[in-house]
Amino acid sequence: PEIVAAACVKNAHHLPVRLMFQDEARFGRMSDPRACWAPAPHRPTVNLALVREFAYEYAAVSPGDGALDHMTCEKMNTDSMNRFVGQISKKYCKEFVVMVLDGASSHKSKDLAVPNNVSFVLLPPYSPELNPTEQIWNMLRRDYFANRVFDSLAAAIQQAEKGLATMEADKNAMKSLSNWPWINAILNTT
Repeated sequence: PEIVAAACVKNAHHLPVRLMFQDEARFGRMSDPRACWAPAPHRPTVNLALVREFAYEYAAVSPGDGALDHMTCEKMNTDSMNRFVGQISKKYCKEFVVMVLDGASSHKSKDLAVPNNVSFVLLPPYSPELNPTEQIWNMLRRDYFANRVFDSLAAAIQQAEKGLATMEADKNAMKSLSNWPWINAILNTT
């Protein structure tokens, strides 16, 4: 709670605070073989693709209400992060967003333009287990990419966007997935 309170010092207009957890992940044409069921005595077979074509999905989840925001980018870099943070700032223009994220170089770049209604809180190094957005990636890979082969990068991107849109529509599931006890304790003190 103290770290979030310190991040709110920038909240000069005393806007309502929205806590968000942000991350990005790579999705594309590389296969994701996983265990699956098949009726006995059959042994399942899964096609593989060894094509290395990727796009990046940016996502931020609000554990308080289960809102999920996402964007597809060609690269993971400062320009893409600027676009995503700008999208978040515009959508939540009547709120002050405290965005918790990892220490990726694009999150700390001197060229990063952090809007006035957004403040960053960096997670400790090597601690992805503290970011509930990682669970969104696990769910997306399991439910939309496991044992699938895509004919094109566009098809893989379409699949990722379909999965993220489905998750975005189910705010209760996103809240359940992301509102961990320690996060809920922070939300109840802000």
